[in-house]
Amino acid sequence: DRDTDKKRIEELLEENMVLEIAQKQSMNESAHLGWELEQLSKSTDLADSEKSFVFELNECASSRILKLEKDNQSLQNTIQELRDASLTSRESSLKFVELEKENQQLSKKIEKLQNQIEKEKQSNQDLETLSEELIKDKEQLQVIMENLKADKDRQVQASQML
Repeated sequence: DRDTDKKRIEELLEENMVLEIAQKQSMNESAHLGWELEQLSKSTDLADSEKSFVFELNECASSRILKLEKDNQSLQNTIQELRDASLTSRESSLKFVELEKENQQLSKKIEKLQNQIEKEKQSNQDLETLSEELIKDKEQLQVIMENLKADKDRQVQASQML
């Protein structure tokens, strides 16, 4: 039993390292997305870049949630295996408690990410609406400018005729 417990602990430690690596990759992806956001904000074509950014942001967030859910499921499976094996050693009990805590933390992270996605979706919808309004305002101003220019041209022609 102790040998199997030790092997299981080593497997769980390896799994934990994999999760830490995934977390670091996720943080790197977040930093990269921040850089992309900065680049997109400098773009002159706000409407197109905003839509592609929204799509990429949603895709990335969904991907991270799926990864966390997969990790969460893996931890739940590990916890169930430990329960089924009815391991009584102290190390196994401690590892079980650690896995439960990790599982809870991942669940909280998933919930936070889902809330963040909802907030970002709302923010993106607000930005999209604002962008559409600005485009309409721009079009109206162009029509007004064209009318003013036509009026000015008529006045100039009228004054030249006098």
